[in-house]
Amino acid sequence: MKFEAPKNTAQLGVEISDLDLTNKFTEEEISIIRKQWLDYGVAVFPNQKLAHADFEQFSLLFGKFGDDPYLKSLDERPNIVEVKRSACEKAPPFGGSWHSDWSFQKTPPSATLLHSKVIPPVGGDTLFANTQLAYEDLDEDIKNKIKDLQVIHSASLPYADDGFYATEKENRAMDILPSKKAKATQLHPLVKTHAETNKKCLFINPVYTLSIKDYSDEDSFLLLSFLYEHMSQDKYVYRHKWSENMLLMWDNRTVVHKADGGYDGYERLLHRITIN
Repeated sequence: MKFEAPKNTAQLGVEISDLDLTNKFTEEEISIIRKQWLDYGVAVFPNQKLAHADFEQFSLLFGKFGDDPYLKSLDERPNIVEVKRSACEKAPPFGGSWHSDWSFQKTPPSATLLHSKVIPPVGGDTLFANTQLAYEDLDEDIKNKIKDLQVIHSASLPYADDGFYATEKENRAMDILPSKKAKATQLHPLVKTHAETNKKCLFINPVYTLSIKDYSDEDSFLLLSFLYEHMSQDKYVYRHKWSENMLLMWDNRTVVHKADGGYDGYERLLHRITIN
């Protein structure tokens, strides 16, 4: 097992090579991989040809399957979702705004794993922002201001029956399942302490965070906008470039991410699993 630590200012994206993810792993090996993932937020495993069973087997080393409520899974594999875009598609890329997967859930997924199957020759990068580092760099006055705040999360903007995906005009290859249930809300701390590292992170994102509890709409908008602008600065962002048969595993508790476009006219296909 070989590690290449990230060289970017965001300190995200450790590459782990010289291993076969279809093999059995010892508890010590799992612990080593987990530590690298926790230290660097995004673990990159290149050159991994994985069947569905292999993908599931490796994912389960890091926890139980999560719940993906608004995306249709594969018929024969209820825990695998296809993230796909056809060559002729005109709709914007799925997941194209900063977010932490399913932050509107009571227990959001700790990990998301994404395995590449078909990668276009141009574009299609995934961007990750380090919300732990962004929090650490805040002025003490801001830290004191936000330390006890709670924020309201919801899937309503993208996934409600009157949300973005339900009302968009262009056809989409992704199997998305809008629902009235997406209007439900969930409170989370704005500053969340990571359950494993005990480090503090900004647990907000413009897709699922509606507002700050007990703040006026204007005050909530102004503070959240300031924090979003702060945490998406280039120094906190890692731009990942894909190749086929590559597995990524990222920590939703310490990073936000978004998909980039730039590959119109080409097909793109990846398989996704979330871990509770």
